[in-house]
Amino acid sequence: MAARWWRWLLLLMLLGLTPSGQAAPGAVWVLSIDDAIGPASADYLVRSLDQAQAQGAQLVVIRMDTPGGLDSAMRQMIKAILASPVPVASFVAPSGARAASAGTYILYASHVAAMAPGTNLGAATPVQIGGAPKDDKARPGDDEQTLARKQVNDAAAYIRGLAQMRGRNADWAEKAVREAVSLSASEAMQLKVIDWVANDLPDLLRQLDGKTLEVAGQPRQLHTRDASLVEHLPDWRTRLLAVITNPSVALMLIMVGVYGLLFEFMSPGSAVGGVIGGICLLLALYALQLLPVSYAGVALILLGLAFMIAEAFLPSFGVVGFGGIVAFVVGAVILMDTDAPGFGIPLAFIASLALLSALFIGGVLGMALKTRKRALVSGDAGLVGSLVTVTQVLADNPYCGSVQAQGEQWQVQCATPLQPGQHVRVMARRGVMLEVSAAAPSAQGE
Repeated sequence: MAARWWRWLLLLMLLGLTPSGQAAPGAVWVLSIDDAIGPASADYLVRSLDQAQAQGAQLVVIRMDTPGGLDSAMRQMIKAILASPVPVASFVAPSGARAASAGTYILYASHVAAMAPGTNLGAATPVQIGGAPKDDKARPGDDEQTLARKQVNDAAAYIRGLAQMRGRNADWAEKAVREAVSLSASEAMQLKVIDWVANDLPDLLRQLDGKTLEVAGQPRQLHTRDASLVEHLPDWRTRLLAVITNPSVALMLIMVGVYGLLFEFMSPGSAVGGVIGGICLLLALYALQLLPVSYAGVALILLGLAFMIAEAFLPSFGVVGFGGIVAFVVGAVILMDTDAPGFGIPLAFIASLALLSALFIGGVLGMALKTRKRALVSGDAGLVGSLVTVTQVLADNPYCGSVQAQGEQWQVQCATPLQPGQHVRVMARRGVMLEVSAAAPSAQGE
């Protein structure tokens, strides 16, 4: 029996070895970036590379289709790729995909750069951060022109350094930054901008099989032909981060948070408005600290919301509320301090939120005007003249007793004897004592 177990163990050991006697190749991890590059993309890539290293992956493939994104997120991803002990291959796929702007930098930083037929890369000129668009007629000494020139020079030096590190075409890389040029897959292969052109992922892995890459200063041979694939999709944390770091969602969270807290302050005790408002406001603040926002825009949005809320309490006849809507719209327009694709707030969405706020103000004002026209139903004005029922009569004084009025127990005094259950009308209030009189028969039947 023991000999049989030893034979099975020896067979399993032999199956776990390659013909050359080396251990079976590790898995190939496949990541997907199919949108603008932002904080969620950076978090997804950094954590995935750590997990791939921990589980012994031999290669990480980034399947990419992106219009570009934020410079801060791009640099965080590139730092992770350069420091990764696991080789990284960026693959622009499927056909029709692109690696524009920030995607070009990531492609240059990867150990392997590949594209599918019908894809393109380039247009890596950094967009202007804040301020007005670049004016070609500006004098060379203008501040805006100087700032734009600094950004372009910095980006050109950055991508040239990546190209030299990976042995790719550094001249075209700099041209992509300074002139915003683009290349198709076949042209990129001819100019040595990329390493491979592959129809799909299995085709790329077949071409990479047996190739040796330099990773962290050490040669690493790939065995990708029969390697198992691990499709590592974004988890719930990445998806949640992608949602809340959407500028439109962050703006909506600010509104919901402020209005939720307002409802809680107006009607304390329900806790629903406070809980929802607090959560939304904290999520919005977390998203804003990850995004390149203009603090002037944030201040104008909060000022606008404060003015719109104040309109419900101040007799300004709409002046304060209208000013609040204007401040909110202007703040939302300048909120994002970048022109990176995928991180703008549509004007239609801003207008919709402003319209909802205007309708909210109109509804509150309408309810306030209707309330002013109604008769008072609390205090002395609502107490005197009301019809109440006698709940108790004093045994030694039938002219005095108790009634229930406005949710409270009152002592009453009447000119005629009282009986329990009798309907009486409040005539006056004397401190804590009410003067009542017997109600007419018609009133008692009401």
